[in-house]
Amino acid sequence: MFKNMIVYRIAPQWQVELTQVEEALAKAPFMECGATQEKSLGWVPPRGDAHGPLAESVGGQWILRFMVESKVLPGSVLARKVKEKAERIEQETGRKPGKKESKELKDEAKLDLLPMAFTKQGSMWVWIDTASRLLVLDTSSQGRADEVVTLLVESLPGLSVSLINTQTSPQAAMSHWLKEQEPPVGFTVDRECELKSANEEKAVVRYARHPLDIEEVQAHIDAGKLPTKLALTWDDRVSFMLTEGLQIKKVSFLDTVFEGTKADDGGFDTDVAIATGELVKLIPDLIEALGGEAESGVASAADAVATASAAPAATVASAPSAPSRKTAGGVVTGPKEAPVDTDPEAAPF
Repeated sequence: MFKNMIVYRIAPQWQVELTQVEEALAKAPFMECGATQEKSLGWVPPRGDAHGPLAESVGGQWILRFMVESKVLPGSVLARKVKEKAERIEQETGRKPGKKESKELKDEAKLDLLPMAFTKQGSMWVWIDTASRLLVLDTSSQGRADEVVTLLVESLPGLSVSLINTQTSPQAAMSHWLKEQEPPVGFTVDRECELKSANEEKAVVRYARHPLDIEEVQAHIDAGKLPTKLALTWDDRVSFMLTEGLQIKKVSFLDTVFEGTKADDGGFDTDVAIATGELVKLIPDLIEALGGEAESGVASAADAVATASAAPAATVASAPSAPSRKTAGGVVTGPKEAPVDTDPEAAPF
């Protein structure tokens, strides 16, 4: 659970109960693809129980599960089917199909083939921490995260979220940590990183299972190569890979996390409690290591978490807003430009 993470801040004015979330998600349940349907998406019970709740609360942490099913239709198969149809028309009429007709033939061929196509399914864990006002998606693909966030914003009235945006960019911070050999307090640098040149050549150097406190790494940085990935460990409890786009990959909980638990203590509630219990402490420490949170559309939510209990509702709701990056019933804001989707195929669907 939560092997990869993209983290959003939830605006302080969004105040709902779990029952309201359940009712909203029930309007968009996952259903398998129909015969001629290319893709289907929706919500499934996180526990995996048939007809179970679509929103679960474990220790106050809300867990959802997003499911996608798509038909696998190889391009070569589709092209062959279109070619067959075009040749048939040419034989019957003595003319080749035009551009518009060729497009229609492609659509027709796709409808013919979809009922016979194989399907693939994938799911994504979604975690809502209402206390810290965080939305965490178990993916490393920004494009796929955007798809899920858009559906959430459409389903949950008033929801506004922003990609976490830090004062110091992850790339600048990683460069400093490697060059000066000064990891942030509470973190250690592990034995894996990727450095990429910013010039037209885009030269890449990768280190795996290799010490990084060497002059060679510093020389690469001096030559203009910038870190795009860096393996870190937090508090000797969680190891992960930080990317230039503030995506957190390859999350692994170390043995110290499981001290005191029994071998048969597994299960949904235990897994959620362990994962969220560690990550709810790691995320703010990582943000602090990157200079704290920069102001964005809902950046005031970070301060509002600490002051909301003393502030009037009208004051909290009047937090400044940045221009929207997406709108769909609610608002999705964030950095001026969304992080580059460096790994679009890394998500589980």
